[in-house]
Amino acid sequence: MADDTAPHALVVDDDAVIRMDAAGISEQAGFRPLEAYDVDSAIPVLETSADDIELLFPDVQMPGSRDRLALARECAKRWPHIKILVASGQAKPGPNDLPDDAVFIGKPFSAEVVHTRLIELLPDGQKPEPLKRRS
Repeated sequence: MADDTAPHALVVDDDAVIRMDAAGISEQAGFRPLEAYDVDSAIPVLETSADDIELLFPDVQMPGSRDRLALARECAKRWPHIKILVASGQAKPGPNDLPDDAVFIGKPFSAEVVHTRLIELLPDGQKPEPLKRRS
């Protein structure tokens, strides 16, 4: 379980079971998870808590008023310090669909896959303690 000083990860998925699983995997990696249902509910969380968020972990296909990768693009533009790990079980982004430093993983994913990708994605200074021990 992440401590009170651990960075936040914002997990965004319209499927409650997958969102809870991804939040648990994020917590195992040393993050304090925040959760949102879709882009429209994620943006206010980012606007109020971006300074404490180090990871955005969204699904590609979600309901809402914005297109499927809008959240990743908006986050990269407005909060460039936040690393982005995008997941999908149906749609695979094309070469120019994701922001430059974003990483994609397919669903279903395991904790091992997510943690490995996080170790690759996060610079040493941004890795929570559990990921530092695995590096």
